[in-house]
Amino acid sequence: MPTIKIGQTALPSDVLKYDKKTALRVGPCAIGEKALFVNSFYVRRMYYVVYSDIARVYKRVAMSKGGYTGKGVFGAMAYLVVQFKDGTEKKCNFKHEDEVDLLLGQMEKDHPEIPVHSAAAERRLKEAEEKERAEYLKELSPEAEASVRELEKAKSILKMRPGLTEQLSNTAKRKRASDMTNPFYIWFAVVVFAGGLLVGVLGLILYFIVHVEGAIFMVLGGFVFMLFMVGARVLPTKERNKEAVQKEWDGAVESMRIFLADEKDFPLPPQYAHPIVLDRMIRAIKKGRAVTVEESFEYIKEELKELNKSVEVSQKEYDEVTAVKPMFLICDYK
Repeated sequence: MPTIKIGQTALPSDVLKYDKKTALRVGPCAIGEKALFVNSFYVRRMYYVVYSDIARVYKRVAMSKGGYTGKGVFGAMAYLVVQFKDGTEKKCNFKHEDEVDLLLGQMEKDHPEIPVHSAAAERRLKEAEEKERAEYLKELSPEAEASVRELEKAKSILKMRPGLTEQLSNTAKRKRASDMTNPFYIWFAVVVFAGGLLVGVLGLILYFIVHVEGAIFMVLGGFVFMLFMVGARVLPTKERNKEAVQKEWDGAVESMRIFLADEKDFPLPPQYAHPIVLDRMIRAIKKGRAVTVEESFEYIKEELKELNKSVEVSQKEYDEVTAVKPMFLICDYK
């Protein structure tokens, strides 16, 4: 299937073919050297747009109390919105919100000239930053300043291996989702899938062997049920089951533990070693909520515990909480 241009600028076919082949794939989209490849509702990387035609790219969360609505901390459906310089836009659906975040993070690194927030979100971010700075103490004690320096040093260490912190956050989200899935729904999905398979096979026998007219609808109905269960992503698979996600999480923590092995004074346990955690600790100190590193860590744990779906949050708070709260939840804040 040919890749279709959706911007103003077209790439030569040989350049386009090579760019798509070597592009970094993130979910249904991909980041190439020359163009961004995006999906239709069903087909991955069906369209392309060169970067010079893009005004901004950003995340939109829909059908949820979370996201940019200002309430809640967990979104249900995430989209990547590509806004063109002519004012039109293309919306791309993602099954996993963390993939949108990963793509936007890579876009921000590779193409800093392209904004990764909507215009409205940028205004809210600026207002939130100004409000936050107004809450900072005008002067910190020497002990508080030393704590901030220690946390800033820890952040610089984690920036050396950003992939480890992303892995830690993403595997924590998957484990949290797995832990929260009711076993009843898993078995229900298995039963429905098996029933659909049975109906489909029976329909094939009746249609091709017994030659019963109308049996083809049994085949179609059976496969519709099977596809629906697969699309719901509830069925356990080799990669999507409690044992697999537990192994993923343990591996992410162990990788971080090995990376920090020589950092004897690192201020966080490996399961919480994320720049956002350190940022929140720094802000706690600058706001006068804590003085020492230990106090700031205890403060942000209590702060995260209080955040739930009924609490109103800013966009920045939403992004931070969805990135790090799963790590604390699956570890019971220990």
